[in-house]
This record gives sequence, structure tokens and C-alpha cells, in this order.
Amino acid sequence: MSWELLLWLLALCALILPLVQFLRFLRADADLTLLWAEWQGRRPEWELTDMVVWVTGASSGIGEELALQLSKLGVSLVLSARRVQELERVKRRCLENGNLKEKDILVLPLDLTDTNSHEAATKAVLQEFGKIDILVNNGGRSQRSLVLETNLDVFKELINLNYLGTVSLTKCVLPHMVERKQGKIVTVNSIAGIASVALSSGYCASKHALRGFFSALQCELIQYPGITFCNVYPGPVQSNIVKNALTEEVTKPMKTGMDQSYKMPTSRCVRLMLIAMANDLKEVWISDHPVLMGAYMWQYMPTWALWLTSKLGKKRMQNFKNGLDPDSSYKIWKTKRD
Repeated sequence: MSWELLLWLLALCALILPLVQFLRFLRADADLTLLWAEWQGRRPEWELTDMVVWVTGASSGIGEELALQLSKLGVSLVLSARRVQELERVKRRCLENGNLKEKDILVLPLDLTDTNSHEAATKAVLQEFGKIDILVNNGGRSQRSLVLETNLDVFKELINLNYLGTVSLTKCVLPHMVERKQGKIVTVNSIAGIASVALSSGYCASKHALRGFFSALQCELIQYPGITFCNVYPGPVQSNIVKNALTEEVTKPMKTGMDQSYKMPTSRCVRLMLIAMANDLKEVWISDHPVLMGAYMWQYMPTWALWLTSKLGKKRMQNFKNGLDPDSSYKIWKTKRD
């Protein structure tokens, strides 16, 4: 083979590779690093067996689905949330559909806002299983209200639950992991922790705070390479997060009955989370377009992203004021694309 032909082949590959990556991106439902790990990386079935996994927010949505998929991997599960009856329901589903026995699942009621109870809860897990291999910080609530119409107590509740509650529980578990020099802390953040949106100002603030905290924490624990962090940023996912969202007042319920079918199935989101955990990925984005595209814009073109988000936010607020689903524009786009 002549040098000239070799150079032509290399040039052709240089042209084709970006095109292939672009086509992959158009069909992507996660960042390309995560999708590469799904294709070529380690399997959760190989990496996550025989571990003790503590999942907060386990009574519904992503937390419930995560418990179900983990139950098939032969782990020991700790299920935490405020609603005990729902936790027992999730436990029964895990026993029916998974590979676990009664002794492998601990139902541990937990209120993230009651930070005084977190130390005792951590001790209860250690007494039951002797170790904590993985902590999944999944508990939290969203928000659907305008800043000018929202009571300050709503912002306090979101910070106390989504941010301070997660920080408190992490600080209780970390000394145990530092002593063992190993462990994994998985935090379910949100694309809203990267790209802020109208009607969710308090929620976005709490998620941005989590991103800053865990980024700094990873730097501080660099001398413990066995302790890894995985920050997960899902987009719209089929769950009860909108149904349970805070509104203008802490006690005012959210309007129910909104369609969830156009959002990413919870099972797909959780499968990608498990792949991220198995491959020790530090930060992963899980979403369909156009939300995934928006995250990339915020990362690389923040000025243009802010302009576009403001334009879309106007329509989002108009839908909200008219009693419609604020995300209906995304629903229409997603339906046409599918």
C-alpha cells in the first residue's frame, strides 16, 4: 500500500467519523460517553452483585424502578422514603420479581428534611448489613410555580429536602466509606441542574447546589480512589415527580392527570443509570432530544442557550397560566419525532 493511498484513507476516515458521531447524536437518549459504555463497557450484572445498596426516594418513580432492577442483580437493598406503606409495596415487588429473600431487603423510613435522624438511620443500615457499598441519593421534589407568586417557604422546603437533606445523609455515610477506603455515591440530579427552566426556579437552584457540592467533594476525596461518585442528570422521565411537585404554597397540591407517555420510560433511565454505576462514570446526562441538545448548548454555548431557553420559557409560562401542561410543547415535538 502506497503512502498516498494510506493518506487518502486516513483523510476519508477523518471525514466519516464526525458524520457517524453526528448521526449517533441525533438518535441519542444519553450523552455519548454513556452510550459508548452501554455498547462496550462493563455490565451491571458483573459489577454490582453482592453489594449493599441504599436507595432514598424508593417509594415511586426512578427510586422504585431502581430497586426493582437492582433486586435482579443479587444485591442487598435498603429502601428509604417517608411513606412506609409504599416502601412495603416496593419491597413486595422486589421479592416477587427479583432474586432476593426477605432478609436481603430492609425497609427504613426516612425523612430527608429531618437531618437529626440521619445518623441513627446510617447506624441501622450498618447494624443490619455491616457495610454500605452504594448510596443512591434519589429523594427530592420538583416545583411548578412562578417566582413572584411563590411563598418563600417553598424555596426553603426545596433547599432543605433536595440539597441539605442529601448533603446531610452523604456526610453520615462518608466516614464509613472513608474507613473502608471504598464505596460509591450516586446522586440523581436533573438536567435542570445544568439548564434552568421557567416555573422551577427553586428546584433548579437546589439541583445546581448539588452539582457544586459533589464536584467539590470529589476533589476533596481524591486521596481515596476507591470512593467514586456518579452524578446522574435525567431529563423528562415517566414518574410522579410532577404530580408531587410543590406549587405556590407548601400545602397546595399540584394539578393531577397530566400525560406522562411522551417522556422517557423509567426502565430505560434506570438501566442507563446502572450502566453508569458499573463503569464508574462521573457525570451522565440521560434524556431524549430536544432536552439533551439543550444540555449541550448550556455546556458549550451558554449565551445562545439562555436566549433559546427564554424564548421557550415564554411559551411554557403561557401554557401554565392557561391550565395546560407546561411541557406540552416538548410533547408535541417528541410525538412528531417519534
